[in-house]
Amino acid sequence: MSFELIKSDKKTNGRVGNLVTSHGVIETPVFMPVGTIGNVKAISHKDLTDIVNAQIILSNTYHLYLRPGIDVISKAGGIHKFMGWERPVLTDSGGYQVYSLAKKRKLTKDGAWFQSHIDGSKHFFSPENVIDIQRKIGADIIMAFDECTHYPCEYKYAKDSMGLTHSWLNRCYKQFNNNSAPYYNYDQFLFPIVQGSTYKDLRKESALEVASYDSEGYAIGGLSVGEPHDIMYEMTDIVCSILPKTKPRYLMGVGTPANLLECISLGVDMFDCVMPTRNARNGMLFTEKGIINILNEKWKYDYSEIDKNGNSYVDKNYSKAYLRHLFVSKEILGPMIATIHNLAFYVSLINKAREHIIEGDFSEWKTKISKQLSSRI
Repeated sequence: MSFELIKSDKKTNGRVGNLVTSHGVIETPVFMPVGTIGNVKAISHKDLTDIVNAQIILSNTYHLYLRPGIDVISKAGGIHKFMGWERPVLTDSGGYQVYSLAKKRKLTKDGAWFQSHIDGSKHFFSPENVIDIQRKIGADIIMAFDECTHYPCEYKYAKDSMGLTHSWLNRCYKQFNNNSAPYYNYDQFLFPIVQGSTYKDLRKESALEVASYDSEGYAIGGLSVGEPHDIMYEMTDIVCSILPKTKPRYLMGVGTPANLLECISLGVDMFDCVMPTRNARNGMLFTEKGIINILNEKWKYDYSEIDKNGNSYVDKNYSKAYLRHLFVSKEILGPMIATIHNLAFYVSLINKAREHIIEGDFSEWKTKISKQLSSRI
């Protein structure tokens, strides 16, 4: 894997690059649709590539470990062959899922005990076996095992948690490097994760610690867990000012369209979030003019196209009235259309940001469009 920085914006810290992996070149900045258990909900892989043009998707170690199980995936030849996806894949380590199971987990210095959300069975994740599991899954980019803190979080807990994450990171790297031969016939790369909650000194300390590891890229975790957006931006800015400029930076779990543009301006290169797909299944559509709740009565007789500025076929082929009818009737086609629209919009928005950075007017474009993105139509 290699990262080529192509151009930086003169007025912000936004940048454009190419991230080369064994399964293709990723143009950054990039949005990664979330395919938690090996599929992005309500959309086929063909539509993901042909319509949305997703360059990379994210899957989750915790969920794949529980179902279908790592042996099923490894015997298929890895996640790409198992799911029929030829482009790059990134796997989260499962740290966030362990965090979300606060009432069903027990943390120790050795790792985390947790109960399956499926059948209540007990399991143990350590830095070592999480690395081994991800190698068997076969993602191009794998994540270090970390603890994600809640918000708000007391300073002492945040500091202790950060220390635990750092100790786990050291063990992750040892395990990864002790068995450096590719598990399949392609290379995998390990990204460490910055933690530290919303405390400036902890974020600086964690970023410096993480940056001391020679990595092909770095991740920023523990944000988008309920903190105000301005605090998220402040923490992201601090971390990006410390992480190496020559490597990609991945902000985990973020966010709204406006969040993406602001964090691109701070120097983030990679994003993932369930928002475009989850909200689509509930009838929320993102557009350049603002957010549409397609279930609203106002769309019942609106026969105009879903999004006249959209660039996917669903935007032009279907009307708002028809899409609302599908949702009201609980027809599965409704969430499918909305999912295609939202993902195509997210990818298109990121591509436009890339183009404006290259053209040199990203800051002006971002200022103009950001307020509209969060408004309600």
